Amino acid sequence: MSEFSFELLKSDPDSRARRGRMTTRRGIVETPAFMPVGTQGTVKAMLPEDLKAEDAQIILANTYHLFLRPGHERIRRLGGLHRFMNWDGPILTDSGGFQVFSLGKLRKISEEGVRFQSHLDGSHQILTPELSIAVQEALGADIIMVFDECIPYPSPRSYVADSTALSTRWAERSKQARSGPDGAALFGIVQGGMYPDLRRQSAEQLMDIGFDGYALGGLSVGEEAERMYEMMDVALPLLPVDRPRYVMGVGTPENLVEGIARGVDMFDCVMPTRNARNGTLFTSFGKISIKQARYADDANPIDPECDCYVCRHYSRAYLRHLFQSNEILASMLNTRHNLHYYLNLMNEARTAIEQGRFGAFRTDFFQRRNAGGLIG
Repeated sequence: MSEFSFELLKSDPDSRARRGRMTTRRGIVETPAFMPVGTQGTVKAMLPEDLKAEDAQIILANTYHLFLRPGHERIRRLGGLHRFMNWDGPILTDSGGFQVFSLGKLRKISEEGVRFQSHLDGSHQILTPELSIAVQEALGADIIMVFDECIPYPSPRSYVADSTALSTRWAERSKQARSGPDGAALFGIVQGGMYPDLRRQSAEQLMDIGFDGYALGGLSVGEEAERMYEMMDVALPLLPVDRPRYVMGVGTPENLVEGIARGVDMFDCVMPTRNARNGTLFTSFGKISIKQARYADDANPIDPECDCYVCRHYSRAYLRHLFQSNEILASMLNTRHNLHYYLNLMNEARTAIEQGRFGAFRTDFFQRRNAGGLIG
């Protein structure tokens, strides 16, 4: 029996926003939740202790990368991914489907799975639904994902239909591949590209198979935001009320707020960490490009309204100096601030739903962001 459960605590009367609680074998996750991305067993530039200090409840790790290096069996021998990376909270592992998708011509898809060349050494590998599940179980993840194909955008309807059907068959094989009731939850992934009827069909077929939670895949792959929201509007209302809903790889703060309004419970994205390393910082009024010369003498914090560790202790001038000097500390401090912004945004959204004022929260969020735009 899975040690996983989901409880719906409150629904917003004026939207589909939900306040929930996931219970995993390694702790509780309050939703809506954002998962920092720890691709290779680390959230770049962040200590696990700092993640906890910023109220990260759950992190994501990547099956494809850990399969290739250092290898899932090595991680299993060393006590599992939690012990390996010194993180005792919940971990979700993706299936590797998106990373294989991103290899382009280096991979070949068949009924069996995906044959590909390693981006590390060019070696020929194969990833199947069965192996993907075995890798995730060896890592010891608390939530694991079915193996699927992430559909490129744009793609012709015939390709999307065939790919979605294949992902459904892979989802069934993923479920059958489970080694036993080890306490981890298994999530299905709704595909269907940008075709509403194929999204509906995918959702219905996955629900017939039955999973602990459901994700929307194949979004934020180059489509316009409105089209992404349309697919959310199509698929999310079909999914079971008593199961968590996860939109994979999304996205900007605006995407998160709009996703919450549509009933999304879980998000992940590299945007806060990658932007931090490139000198782009999120604030309540927009984005700051800290590399700009205008900040060279600026003694203010990144965001005067932010109470994170970085804003309490460091100035824009110092952060610009670190970035211009290519200091490692620049990535560390910038990343901590950006993750604080994302995680605090989730906390504010949860509180707003609890208090029945999510509509006002959403309106205020967009008014402030639109007024600020890109600062610098």
